[in-house]
Amino acid sequence: MHIAIIGAGVSGLLSALELVEHGCTVSIFDQSQAGQAASWAGGGILSPMYPWRYPEAVNILAQYGKAEYQRYNAQLSSRTGIDFEIHNTGMLIFDQDDFSVGLAYKDRYQEPMQHCELVEGTELHQINNKISPQLQRAIYFPELSNIRNPRLLKSLITYLTQHPRVTFHTEKQIVKFNLKGNRVQSICSQDGTKFHAEHFIIATGAWSAHWSTQLNLNIPVEPVQGQILLFKTPAQWLPTMCMNEVMYLIPRPDGHVLCGSSVQHCGFNTQIDQTTQDNILKHCLAMVPELSQFPIVKRWAGLRPGSPDGVPYIGQMPEQDNLWANFGHYRNGLCMGPASAQLLRQLMLKQSPIVDATAYSTARLQKSSQIA
Repeated sequence: MHIAIIGAGVSGLLSALELVEHGCTVSIFDQSQAGQAASWAGGGILSPMYPWRYPEAVNILAQYGKAEYQRYNAQLSSRTGIDFEIHNTGMLIFDQDDFSVGLAYKDRYQEPMQHCELVEGTELHQINNKISPQLQRAIYFPELSNIRNPRLLKSLITYLTQHPRVTFHTEKQIVKFNLKGNRVQSICSQDGTKFHAEHFIIATGAWSAHWSTQLNLNIPVEPVQGQILLFKTPAQWLPTMCMNEVMYLIPRPDGHVLCGSSVQHCGFNTQIDQTTQDNILKHCLAMVPELSQFPIVKRWAGLRPGSPDGVPYIGQMPEQDNLWANFGHYRNGLCMGPASAQLLRQLMLKQSPIVDATAYSTARLQKSSQIA
């Protein structure tokens, strides 16, 4: 089976990996370079931030993230020489209004990754001796990890580039489906070139609403900007991830510490602005004041694929026999990525699904079009 995937972010790349490992031939298209958009720009926390704030459908997919990335890393690193750097730091959440609901979530769902406990005073500062003395209580998640997403993407691209059944078409913007009846016959790039395949996957992230008009659907996915700044500290300097008021600190093994993130609806703008950066910095220094002693080495912005409830669209597109979806993951594309790709592969190849696919059905697109 020959499959064309439009979009070479983490959703498209993981979908390609799942499909080629099950015997398919894959062509991957991206309007720029592979792995350069939101998938590269995010923090890489392998859990939804505050999972109790998300629909169950998000957490069902996210719970597979850490274990599946460990499996992928073992599989790919021997071929690519690139370690994803899955960093098992744990996380401290300081939002006091979330303490009781977070502990209740842990008791209700018994998810190993979401095990947590309330820590205070000396115990808290023994877990992380860099946090502000003003912070005296937190809920501690010892099993939470982060992944170095640029290394993940580089490994996926390297592995797939070497694969005999994979072809990349970068700097190739696909703008149109050539439809006949209920099937896509081919796709057409901006320069007029046609590409044929048996099946087609939309994995275009924040750009997915582009397809609304041609498919006569309301695809409610929009770009949501998030800004990050990056400190460089000594290796292993910050012991845990930290979070307060939706701002986070994510330590990498080599001492880089990501500080983020903002939420702004400003179209496809990826420019940083000083006001937002100052706000991120203020919140992060309130958690770890000593960070101010170290240099900020980079600042950037990415575009999340914002969807109404953060539940992605995975499966066959409405009224199309050979067009498929894997988009709309909003803030959790990395941690939902492995299970999303596996579910899509299972639906396409008529295999038993890893989870019930109903919550991710693209029938939601059809209904929203009818309402509109």
